[in-house]
Amino acid sequence: MLSSLKILDFSTLLPGPFASMMLADLGADVLRVEAPHRPDMVRLLPPFDGETSGWHGVLNRNKRSIALDLKKPEAITIIKKLIATYDVVLEQFRPGVMDRLGLGYETLKQVNPRLIYCSLTGYGQTGPMKDRAGHDNNYLALSGMMSYSGRRENGPPPLGMQVADIGGGALGAMVGLLTAVIHRQQTDQGQLVDISMFDMMVAWQSHMASHYLIGDEVPDRETMPLNGGGFYDYYATSDGRYLSVGSLEPKFWQGFCEAIDRPDLVQQVYQSDLDKRRAVKTEVQAIIASKPLAEWQAIFAELDVCVEPVLTLPAALAQPQIQARQMVVAVPKADGTTQQQIGSPIKLSRHKPQYRFVGVPLGQHTDEVLTEIGYSEVEMTALHDARVCGPGSQETKR
Repeated sequence: MLSSLKILDFSTLLPGPFASMMLADLGADVLRVEAPHRPDMVRLLPPFDGETSGWHGVLNRNKRSIALDLKKPEAITIIKKLIATYDVVLEQFRPGVMDRLGLGYETLKQVNPRLIYCSLTGYGQTGPMKDRAGHDNNYLALSGMMSYSGRRENGPPPLGMQVADIGGGALGAMVGLLTAVIHRQQTDQGQLVDISMFDMMVAWQSHMASHYLIGDEVPDRETMPLNGGGFYDYYATSDGRYLSVGSLEPKFWQGFCEAIDRPDLVQQVYQSDLDKRRAVKTEVQAIIASKPLAEWQAIFAELDVCVEPVLTLPAALAQPQIQARQMVVAVPKADGTTQQQIGSPIKLSRHKPQYRFVGVPLGQHTDEVLTEIGYSEVEMTALHDARVCGPGSQETKR
């Protein structure tokens, strides 16, 4: 599907590599540019699959790797030769770093005017915070999102996955650079794509922000229908598990009340008084707490009322729905075995995601790529001796 798209990926950690992984699954030719003597932290993180990181194997599947020391001028020359044949640059450094290396957009577009250059950062390429360091929970905090998330008595919760990194960074980068690809098809012009994880977290709040921007109402924890202020919530069962109740629409709420033998609650929930709505919720909490999760699952399994159990990850991945949608896949490893990974969520009628190989050793394709752009054996040996390039087939031979 995207086999004609060639991406030079300078990104590390999670956001950029997740974006390029999804594009590689759809056929894009992704070449990672990695530091030879300072490996990406993802290569060092658990879980470990043999001697390598399983997380690296997932995040960098289907991608080739070239190891270059970008502080050496010979490496910059190599990049510029590659740029002539690549469509997209994806980078995740702080603003100005690529410019200082001689690899900024204004420089590289002179080599390839059709180049799409996607810069993915915490706060974007402009504004007073552009040079500030940040992590996922910082973007969520500064966006205002966590001010109305969580319980009144406990405050904002630490989330179990990186919302801003993936939802804001990875998916934002995908949408941005593919939009630029479509624009180039129409105009033959490349451009700079500026993606900020912070911007995306602000944008994700369009609904909640409207309460303030239009209605002058400041959202607070457990005061609104979708943040715990109503019955839409998670409820503890008698065995310490949880049940999600999302029965927002009247027909679903009526079905839920009938299932718990409390049809009298149907009308009580539609009140403007917050305390009265909370009183209904307190009753629901007591009812759900009277039975173990398995009993509630048996009651709601055949009912279409938007009530589901909170599953452990093993139970979630074992669901027939997960299998039917091919969301757990076996990806080939170099030793002939496979590694279980989460598959692509993008389903297309004319293309199936391809899982060709897990993430490769640092610089595995260095010599292969140099050969493709015209370097001889003698020249490659000189580059390795000068430590411009990291591990490659020549390094392995020695």
